[in-house]
Amino acid sequence: MRLAASVLRLDTPAVAQVVQADPDAALRRMDEPLLIDEWQEVPAVLGAVKRAVDADPRPGRFLLTGSVDADPAATTWPGTGRVVRQAMYPMARREIDGTADGAGLLAAVVAGNLDEVRVPAGAADLDEYVDLALRGGFPEPVFRLPERLHREWYDGYVDQLVTRDAKQIADRRPALLRQYLEVLALSTAGLPAGTTLFEAAGINKETARAYDDLLQSLFVYEPVRPWLSNRLSRLLKRPKRYLLDAGLAAAAGRFDASAVLSDADLLGRTLDTFVAAQLRPELMTVAGRPRLHHLRAEGGRREAALVVDLGNGRVIGIEVKATSAPTSRDARHLAWLREQLGESFVRGVVLHTGPLPFELDERIWAIPICAFWGTPADGFRVTTGLQ
Repeated sequence: MRLAASVLRLDTPAVAQVVQADPDAALRRMDEPLLIDEWQEVPAVLGAVKRAVDADPRPGRFLLTGSVDADPAATTWPGTGRVVRQAMYPMARREIDGTADGAGLLAAVVAGNLDEVRVPAGAADLDEYVDLALRGGFPEPVFRLPERLHREWYDGYVDQLVTRDAKQIADRRPALLRQYLEVLALSTAGLPAGTTLFEAAGINKETARAYDDLLQSLFVYEPVRPWLSNRLSRLLKRPKRYLLDAGLAAAAGRFDASAVLSDADLLGRTLDTFVAAQLRPELMTVAGRPRLHHLRAEGGRREAALVVDLGNGRVIGIEVKATSAPTSRDARHLAWLREQLGESFVRGVVLHTGPLPFELDERIWAIPICAFWGTPADGFRVTTGLQ
């Protein structure tokens, strides 16, 4: 879905010269909403945006995009009250499929409108889910390249990342960054200790921290913080580490679909990574800006793959299961969390690889992963009672 009516590409020298000469006039000539791409090439354009917004504060008039190291806060223009920052994540399947209009799955779960959850006709099976996950969500391979070239594109992306982008940090050894990225990829959606990671990559703690910061700034990697509550004791405080795109994880970790389907641990973490990629954009569309966490008790006795914190102590617990027929056993940790939290437990969801949505237990629902990109025109709905 295209939001911008016009685009100013400031990395084009001729366009940049025109905007530099008179930024205010350049903005007035363009249709709105206006996307200003690579704004850091003409920093004066921020002043023109400020003046335009002060004169007409309607929201959504301008979209500003720039390089990873482009920071409006580093300029003299204060964006407070005028700019809302948005993370640029890889695309979710509903965006790729063109079904992103309207409320998503998370909004329906939060609102309790589970009868509005839809499953696409011809719901995916396990092999198809793995294939979808490893296709990833980067626009270039998804929209512009044949499927046989997707892996080559991701391999090239990894090469560029570890050679070009490594120059942004003091330790510029591409081989070590590549090795660390491979370790992260093989640990995606896992809870390894920091020492485990940097020792496996053959680097020290300071270098690992610099690499983490770099990969986060590039929207390649994200640690998901643990959800903590004074109502629960002995919870693990270690972050859950995700590469943001399963296709990138496969390239960096040097594995493919056959490896995923023959390794239960890698399969679980690949599906978890894929589900988290569908959830992140939806967090930005739900009122109150919910936050994504995970939960695990020390020793692994109790856990939830993901916890959506809605604020005011209210949570949604999520499990991700590589099964087409989830049972109450797959929801046992969610049932435990429900008993511990009472009414603060809004809903539990077991996301699975089967075709049917159904009620699994009180306030716990089994929903196919593909419901993330279902539309009102699709057939199956969540219904009460086991199917």
